[in-house]
Amino acid sequence: MSKPAYLVVDAKGSDPQKMAEYRRLAQIAVEKFGGSYLVRGGAYEVLEGSWRPERLVVVSFPDMAAAGAFYDSPEYIAAREARAGASDFDMLLVEAY
Repeated sequence: MSKPAYLVVDAKGSDPQKMAEYRRLAQIAVEKFGGSYLVRGGAYEVLEGSWRPERLVVVSFPDMAAAGAFYDSPEYIAAREARAGASDFDMLLVEAY
């Protein structure tokens, strides 16, 4: 039985127009691979440590394979190209327990 996978992103954007296009294209790719947004830039509170994400995004996928297919897909490559030069992302993929 496969386990869900979560894409966790700390997005730092500097060009609102490019980031709007990135979000539009990314949404298409996320949906195509069975993903759904759990967190998309909401308020947060740091309880421990020094991590201060600018815009935190968490996307749920059915499993690691679906998340990997999403990341390598032509749809998400187009989204990444749309945000080129307009953002700095820290991104990781983690399998659920």
